[in-house]
Amino acid sequence: MIEPLVLLPGLMCDARVFEHQMRALSRDRAVTVASVSTAERIEEIARGLLVQLPQRFALAGLSLGAVVALEIVRYAPERVSRLCLMASDAHSESPQTAAAREELLVAAKMGRLEEVMRRLIGSDSLAPGPRRIPILADVISMALDLGPQVFERQIRALQRRPDQQGNLRRITAPTLVLCGAHDTVVPVRRHAFMADLIPNAELHVIKDAGHLPTLESPENVTEALKTWLSVKPALDYA
Repeated sequence: MIEPLVLLPGLMCDARVFEHQMRALSRDRAVTVASVSTAERIEEIARGLLVQLPQRFALAGLSLGAVVALEIVRYAPERVSRLCLMASDAHSESPQTAAAREELLVAAKMGRLEEVMRRLIGSDSLAPGPRRIPILADVISMALDLGPQVFERQIRALQRRPDQQGNLRRITAPTLVLCGAHDTVVPVRRHAFMADLIPNAELHVIKDAGHLPTLESPENVTEALKTWLSVKPALDYA
């Protein structure tokens, strides 16, 4: 039986961030995009999702979604047949980063969410080229649709995110760590660190992408996910 695929979007993104992947991968399996906006703690988001999700599933998260994915696999490893982590890392927030986010929260509450998103996902975090501006416009559109209350919940969750570095070596599911070569938000070296700690993980760097590879290089991300989905599931491992 082909296991379903659960996709977890990034900060202030919705299903549109996975549009190409959903269209291509849903031909062979059930594909669901789950919300990561339900609580102010990563642990609560993960446990809430586990109540709703299938008994066993493949799991891929982008940015904030990957943070939630790590908590899901920590809490219920037997339910995750394979894991993909994109544009994220396993570190907790530093006190300085967490404190700096307070200014962004105030600005968002004052009606300046678009400005805040431009500061968080600047064009320098994406691969150079003509696609930068339309991709940023798409991200801002998603963020404005979700609104400042979702922004506050997601930022609070990031500020309080648990450090997952100690749990990486315990992951047994076939794991793909995917990132863009031009990502300045979470550089390639942080992805390589995760891939080194997760047993048998594969690191896949997409040369023409930055922090939003699913939008910047959708075909390449989809092909990488197809290969990952063909790997023998975790429960079949000795």
